[in-house]
Amino acid sequence: MAEITAQLVKELRDRTGAGMMECKSALKEANGDLAEAEVVLRKRGIASAVKKAARSTKQGLIGSFVDEGARVGVLVEVNCESDFVARTEDFQQLAASLARQIAATRPAVVRAEDGPGDALYAQRSLDEPGLTVEELIKTKIAKLGENISVARFVRQELAAPGREGVYIHHGGQLGVLLEMESGSAEAAAHEEFAELVHDLAMHVAAADPRFLSRQDVTAELLDKERAIQKARVIAEGKPEKVADKIVEGRLGKFFEEVCLLEQPFVKENSLTVDQLVKQKAAKFGAAIRVTRFTRFKVGDAAPAE
Repeated sequence: MAEITAQLVKELRDRTGAGMMECKSALKEANGDLAEAEVVLRKRGIASAVKKAARSTKQGLIGSFVDEGARVGVLVEVNCESDFVARTEDFQQLAASLARQIAATRPAVVRAEDGPGDALYAQRSLDEPGLTVEELIKTKIAKLGENISVARFVRQELAAPGREGVYIHHGGQLGVLLEMESGSAEAAAHEEFAELVHDLAMHVAAADPRFLSRQDVTAELLDKERAIQKARVIAEGKPEKVADKIVEGRLGKFFEEVCLLEQPFVKENSLTVDQLVKQKAAKFGAAIRVTRFTRFKVGDAAPAE
């Protein structure tokens, strides 16, 4: 039997909101496995299914860039050691410079050791051509007195008429890049289309969906959720013969929580995002669809401390 430490109990409690004794009991049943203990609590109906808030102490900013035609969009997470440095003009300019660099040069990885392909750090800086990106970052480290690094980035480019849109939450700690395609260039150029892309990016920031649609949910996650819900149904005393039907009904709520298109739209919760998109498509007279999105929160890319 693995040792059930107070720190382990606290971590499970932070994740689930369950009481200390319930957490300790679940950890004993799971032989100290944190993820399995969370499943045990959910099967008992004690832990909520809400996602755990990130608790990383890492500081920094989400930098962004969208080109003039809104066909290329970038998010980049740049980390430092303190919020004070993250709020300086030098650091903010660095994050913006790196986002522009990524948009223009299409690097594949941050550093050469991260994998094959063009590495961002090895590129010549577009803003400071005499320096590589890594050397540019080192000049900022020397000036600001803190370690600075790029944690991750994403670059999205449209393959059809449409728009890339960015939403950066106040303070730059959270950013979303969302891509929407249209059946016609005319619809994509509409001002209301640009507003829709922005509103949906803002929705992703607030609602934190994990997938675009239910078809994108992994089979492994779906099987795990189905098993959790069935265990809860049986624990509630429901007959075995109707358990599967009840479980499938409850999975609808699960999809609503994790799939963007099935979530109630944050600015008008009487509509799902899918219904909103269809409503706008009818207005534009052209097919439109969300094709992908990326959500970055400062610290989420960092290993647990």
